Amino acid sequence: MNTSQQTSNKAKGLAVPRHVAIIMDGNGRWAAGHGRSRSDGHRAGTDNIRNIIRAFDDYGVQYVTLFAFSTENWDRPGDEVQTLISIIQEVIRKEAEDLHQEGVRIRHLGRLDRLSPGLQQAIQDSVELTKNNTRLTLNVAFDYGGRAEITSAVQAIVRDGIEPENITEELFATYLHTDGIPDPDLIIRTAGEMRLSNFLLWQTAYAEYYSTPVYWPDFDEAEVANAIEAYGQRQRRFGKVL
Repeated sequence: MNTSQQTSNKAKGLAVPRHVAIIMDGNGRWAAGHGRSRSDGHRAGTDNIRNIIRAFDDYGVQYVTLFAFSTENWDRPGDEVQTLISIIQEVIRKEAEDLHQEGVRIRHLGRLDRLSPGLQQAIQDSVELTKNNTRLTLNVAFDYGGRAEITSAVQAIVRDGIEPENITEELFATYLHTDGIPDPDLIIRTAGEMRLSNFLLWQTAYAEYYSTPVYWPDFDEAEVANAIEAYGQRQRRFGKVL
């Protein structure tokens, strides 16, 4: 834990988000700018994840959610999809033990049934291995879409025979992939884009939004500090007048 960063943040009187969710964008554009393939861009983006997890952990962030693969990403060229899946499977198997040793708990958000058996097993193994860890929770949203998540929750509520008058926001949240996880305080999107892209639509109702032009493979500890500082300067009213 980097106490100097935490001390500096406290000295400025800045709040630190409990839960940060990231839309990791710009791998392809990063690769094009470096004269490399899109596959190289995706690998560079994936290689960046551990450093960013550590950086947020240094600030005391307790939950990090990464948008790794959306339900719409299946519409990309087949070779790119297969490369993404292969990279993720390789990284999960390689990194899960190290993250476990660092006290990180891994959770999967999204569907599993459309993934290859090897990737399903890698995800399930990493979740099982780290389930009792308490230092930081890393949520990996893979084959995830906000609308699909909400639709699935409604279907499950209907199947469970819950009467309409008994459906509350609190109950509805228990049917989401994020059950037991606090809503994000801060959404970060790299590569200068200004949209949510079907990410955590229910959970981000009152999240603060931060966009940076930096491509994901170049999003480093300094960029983390910029995002944390920007968040710390926000006044979160939640619809109230302060």
